[in-house]
Amino acid sequence: MKIRIGYMPLTDSLPLAVAQEAGYFAAEGLDVELQPEWSWASLRDRLLVGQLDAAPMLAPMLMSTSLGLGCIKKPLATAFSMGLNGNGITVSPMLFQGLCALSEGPTANDMANAMNKLVAARASSGEDPLVLAVVFPFSCHAYQLRHWLSVAGLDPDHDVKLVVLPPSQMVDHLRMGHIDGFCVGEPWNSLAALTGAGHCILSGYQIWENAPEKVLAVSRDWVARNPDTHRALLRALYKAACYADENLVDSLSLLAHPAWLDVPEEIIRAPFNQRLPGGLTGQPFPAHHFHVFAGFHANFPWRSDARFLLEEMQRWRQCSLEEKQTFAAQCYRTDLFRDALADLTSLPLMDSKPDERHAGHWELPGEPKPVELGPDRLLRTIEEQPEG
Repeated sequence: MKIRIGYMPLTDSLPLAVAQEAGYFAAEGLDVELQPEWSWASLRDRLLVGQLDAAPMLAPMLMSTSLGLGCIKKPLATAFSMGLNGNGITVSPMLFQGLCALSEGPTANDMANAMNKLVAARASSGEDPLVLAVVFPFSCHAYQLRHWLSVAGLDPDHDVKLVVLPPSQMVDHLRMGHIDGFCVGEPWNSLAALTGAGHCILSGYQIWENAPEKVLAVSRDWVARNPDTHRALLRALYKAACYADENLVDSLSLLAHPAWLDVPEEIIRAPFNQRLPGGLTGQPFPAHHFHVFAGFHANFPWRSDARFLLEEMQRWRQCSLEEKQTFAAQCYRTDLFRDALADLTSLPLMDSKPDERHAGHWELPGEPKPVELGPDRLLRTIEEQPEG
């Protein structure tokens, strides 16, 4: 069957490239047309009017669209998470120098304290607030940046100016001095850092370990009309995600092609080769801070992730929703994941992860065997840190 899938040119579109180029789509009987988009709003709108059948979408955007926040209201659903991690916070050389001068150490908390001092100094001298860009108001990027600023004791809606830019334009705007920093997915942090446009001071992993990112979005009525096609799509993407994790360095070369990212291969591979300098010292980020395409049961649409993101939307006064659990279940279709992939992977016996956070690897009961999950802590303020 012919199916049109939109995507944003980002490193986490790798499973799409693998599924197309390695034949996983074709093996499931799918004739897929992949259509690049250059802003999240345009990708969403094309899905809403039926010009696209499916698209990897920012997880919070799927829910904001289903609620009709800032757009036409259309019920969307996902039965597949595209992976974990991948974001970073990059700042201009001038902001970097300011943070280096004020920071008392190299940790994310140290940099947060330095950011607080720097923002206060700018305000007292009458300077304009820092301008920081995110890819979309309803995005994990926005919530990771907001959370780090809140750890710094700052109000993201008053102490800095947040703006929205397409991912591929972030580096150019930083280089031209239009913005002071951004939170974006790869490869744009690496491109900024390795071309001298900026410094990547934090990975998203340092703010939320193994955070979910994109989800495969479809309209609920499309799923109802095309259950077999949707099932084939989930199977193809799962196999491609597993292949990408197992053959990561070789697979990444697909994205260097002009049809995908049109970014040098060494830039795309930098985070995974530990060549992306990070923090205030330039120490390369560990490879595990970046994309996980299938490991740690990354593709399961955990309803606890949906609820957490809804709580972030409420935290930042973007929505008011009483029945989060019911809405999460409508958007995150664990039943469709189980139906499509029961013969390919172990399945957790529950639809939500427990509330407690974990510092290391951990397990949940699964069938036919337990499912292994990774660390999932959130960055905390100094006051919230455990003693000792």
